[in-house]
Amino acid sequence: MTEAATLEALAADAYVYGYPMVFDLTMVDRFHRDGMGSLPATGFNRFSHADKLGGAGTEFVSVNNDTVYSVAQLDLSGGPLILDVPDADGAYYVLQFVDAWSNNFAYLGRRATGTRAQRRLLVPPHWRGTPEPGLEVIECPTAVATVIGRNACDGPADLLRVRALQQQLTLTPLESGGESGGECAGLPEPDPEVPEQLRFLEQLRLWAAQFPPARPDVEYQQRFAPLGLLDTGASPYRNPAPDWAAALARGLAEGRRRVEQAGRPDPDQPGGDWALNLHLFDFNLDHLGPGTVDDPQWRIPDRRAAYLTRAVAARTGLWGNHAYEAVYAATYRDAEGRPLTGACSYTLRFDAPPPVDAFWSLTMYDATDYFLVPNPVDRYSIGDRTPGLVYGPDGSLTLVLRHERPEDPAEAANWLPTPAGEFRPMIRLYQPGAAVLDGTYRLPQIRPY
Repeated sequence: MTEAATLEALAADAYVYGYPMVFDLTMVDRFHRDGMGSLPATGFNRFSHADKLGGAGTEFVSVNNDTVYSVAQLDLSGGPLILDVPDADGAYYVLQFVDAWSNNFAYLGRRATGTRAQRRLLVPPHWRGTPEPGLEVIECPTAVATVIGRNACDGPADLLRVRALQQQLTLTPLESGGESGGECAGLPEPDPEVPEQLRFLEQLRLWAAQFPPARPDVEYQQRFAPLGLLDTGASPYRNPAPDWAAALARGLAEGRRRVEQAGRPDPDQPGGDWALNLHLFDFNLDHLGPGTVDDPQWRIPDRRAAYLTRAVAARTGLWGNHAYEAVYAATYRDAEGRPLTGACSYTLRFDAPPPVDAFWSLTMYDATDYFLVPNPVDRYSIGDRTPGLVYGPDGSLTLVLRHERPEDPAEAANWLPTPAGEFRPMIRLYQPGAAVLDGTYRLPQIRPY
């Protein structure tokens, strides 16, 4: 293998390995600058609260329309934080903790810890302090992390209840012992002189050094030394040799192709079947904190395979939950194996409700960016909490998926608008039952009519 080919192969591997961190922290930075949909921009260590459900203006991959978001970007370089969570009185919510490498490392909420009020101490990696008695600790694997809060909301009439909970969800510095309140380091800024084609590597170089992963991953990173990813100080990408830069750019393009290819539907999957991806978020092998299920069933055994799975999860559903919290099932084709498109009309018939311990929904996305699509009635999801659904005499539920509003009143009540072009619907099952997790439950196919 020539030197250029070796560099290309390494750069492709580095893209797959580093994409989740680069994308994650790019979104963290964007959140600070611009916010996200109805979530206003905020600094580190403060919650930003949405005041409505996600809609067409929420440009985030596969965002849900079932819950109202509360998101905090943590920077624990200044010291630990106290997290106070209010009593949700039995209502569904989850606080999901995600490190800089996009690993889900802790959960609080209805499934994991119940809905009573609770207080936790969030500490940076390798913290050696002593918490006060009774104050449970969540250790964050990286100094920068994200908390994604989701409160179930049964439409606009339920927003007042959710907003009251949001106002009681707080982060405050730990004051005792001088252990917090210091200046936060934030995200290192990439060198602006680095050419765009190598910016990914510059971001990965800086951020991987600032937020090191688990020891086995640090060892894996050593193989990327020829790419300049282990260099400290001035950027090696600022004035690169043309041949070297060209080889790196070709490798990055190949890595991007691998991630896109791996994220496409399985060509061997029967047409119309739903891809449940029960193990899409099982790539965290090292830091399993409160609320996670520390069991081999929920870990990808091959670390190298986990890197690609992690990249696909970031590309198609950044900040998504483990399946034991919520299952995401997507499809691109109807029961006859043809791509789903707004040029056709479809039905989705449930003989019985999906087995869940919380609730379920069907959400509509475009097939390219996985964004919610504008529609004239502002309905982006439909499910067991949707008011006015019309059920059959036998208890079945038939949903109607089409671009234009149906004329029949019963069909209009059960209508989920589709884009004019190709689309990708996603079913979410919150607190899925055992039949979902062991694969014995099968979702019905979408049928043209």
